[in-house]
Amino acid sequence: MFPEYDVIVVGGGHAGCEAAHAAAQLNAKVLLITMDMGKIAQMSCNPAMGGVAKGQIVREIDALGGMSGIITDKTMIQFRMLNRSKGAAMWSPRCQSDRMRFAEAWRLALEQNPNVDFWQEMVTGILIENHQVKGVKTSMGIEIKAKSVILTSGTFMNGIIHIGEKQFGGGRAGERASLGITEQLETLGFEAGRMKTGTPPRVDGRSLDYSKMEEQKGDEIPNKFSFTDTPALKEQRSCHITYTNTEVHEVLQTGFEKSPMFQGRIKGLGPRYCPSIEDKINRFAERDRHQVFVEPEGWDTVEVYVNGFSTSLPEDVQYKAMRLIPGFEQAKMFRPGYAIEYDYFPPTQLKLTLETKLIENLFFAGQINGTTGYEEAACQGLMAGINAAQKIFEKEAFVLKRSDAYIGVLIDDLINKGTEEPYRMFTSRAEYRILLRQDNADERLTPIGHALGLASEERLKNVEKKKRETIELLSTFKKTKLKPEQLNPFLENLGTATVKETTPLLTLLKRPQITLINLAEAHAEVAELLQVYGIEVQEEAEILVKYDTYIEKEQRMAEKISELEDFKIPADFDFGAIKGFSKESTEKLNKIRPATIGQATRVSGVRPSDISILLMYLGK
Repeated sequence: MFPEYDVIVVGGGHAGCEAAHAAAQLNAKVLLITMDMGKIAQMSCNPAMGGVAKGQIVREIDALGGMSGIITDKTMIQFRMLNRSKGAAMWSPRCQSDRMRFAEAWRLALEQNPNVDFWQEMVTGILIENHQVKGVKTSMGIEIKAKSVILTSGTFMNGIIHIGEKQFGGGRAGERASLGITEQLETLGFEAGRMKTGTPPRVDGRSLDYSKMEEQKGDEIPNKFSFTDTPALKEQRSCHITYTNTEVHEVLQTGFEKSPMFQGRIKGLGPRYCPSIEDKINRFAERDRHQVFVEPEGWDTVEVYVNGFSTSLPEDVQYKAMRLIPGFEQAKMFRPGYAIEYDYFPPTQLKLTLETKLIENLFFAGQINGTTGYEEAACQGLMAGINAAQKIFEKEAFVLKRSDAYIGVLIDDLINKGTEEPYRMFTSRAEYRILLRQDNADERLTPIGHALGLASEERLKNVEKKKRETIELLSTFKKTKLKPEQLNPFLENLGTATVKETTPLLTLLKRPQITLINLAEAHAEVAELLQVYGIEVQEEAEILVKYDTYIEKEQRMAEKISELEDFKIPADFDFGAIKGFSKESTEKLNKIRPATIGQATRVSGVRPSDISILLMYLGK
């Protein structure tokens, strides 16, 4: 019935979609197996993409040739660039998405790829011979052969949904859990754990009083995620902000005795940085209110996502408390919030390619690795899809360094440090965040994506054009000078020091008070110069001027650290044979099996003195 596939992707979420697309683009024959074809790329939680550090990840996926940025641009209903008041390393694109159109666009994109086939069913086991993947087995007993398998199971493996004292099996509201795989993998020697996440109630937007809330509009000139020619957003839908109060908190507290979290029925750890409303009340008892974001789920639907009100309390308590929030007095609930507990596999059991160490050609991507968030899942799917195809076609493994991308930081953290709580990306996790900005993701990664065969020739030409124009504009900044009589009234208005001699634009732009925009508004000569260049080129050139010293410092640091990445450690190296290592270091190094000295330095529990001993032992 089935041919043998190069890659089978198990799961049709964000990780599965990117994995299937990447492998298929690299000419692998792919089968995407999902329990419900109608839920491909479902936004299980909030209808949004991007955010702090997450927006950078979406742009990196796009720059490499992935699809998340393109799908997002085609289906977003609002765009905002977060942290504009901070430094450029913190600028992060975020958008509200149309939930239904997002899923539809992803499915149609995959269906248009002739290398992708589909099968709707539950996978209950992996076919393995001599510690090597041979395919999968489904709930109907069908065996499908493949050269590699990528597991992207999300929250479905042995998923249990909790609402108050009620609990039932499920991977998502209204959908059954996936059974069988965890038990098989544990018999093979894999370590498994439990994690939990949660989601808030969904409500009828027609029943809300928006006049009692603060309107949150999108950017006046909305940007995009993709570096390709995706359509510009011409119309936007507003979000709104409201707040809980002491009355809301008092009602919620009446349900604490039935809370699955407080009563110990949930064993898995939840995301620290996205707590439930009951957790917020418990942990921050001194606060008498918490922010609630009211987010529309699409252009045409009336369904609204109540961000900030995630809960697993009894549904009657949720409903009563929610109606005490300003603007929610007449709210109609579509479905209550709930918590979901599911299996994951500590990611220290993976190689940097996301292939498992125990079973050859078996890859894990997404929440199965202990992460949370669409963006974190999608980038893992992309990397697993690339590496599955690379290995099949006997090509070099593809790994991004920490200085290459946020994707490199995420995977390096997971493999070397592991995680016991849902891992979420933040800019603070990246030591090279000035290098890893959202504006230069194409320059960093598109040449790499093109060399792999994932990013098109047209993408590469666009990047080269952008780089040329940025260099040209920087040269123009050096050559263009303004006289004191032209500048000083402008400088005085900004409250910055005046000048006594003719000054280049380059020098002026180094001042934090001066931007290209206000310079262009004050001087027609500058405005005329900028007309030749697009907004992206102008923005990047200005960033390079203002952060020149910091960028140079980070580049030197990255180059110094990269020397350690070049020092290879033999694959069969016995760390236990070295005298002088602590017991913890020996155990951790033998477990992680770092491929380089650089990777060894980032293994949790390994001391600097251990690295010195290792270097001497290897004759480095």
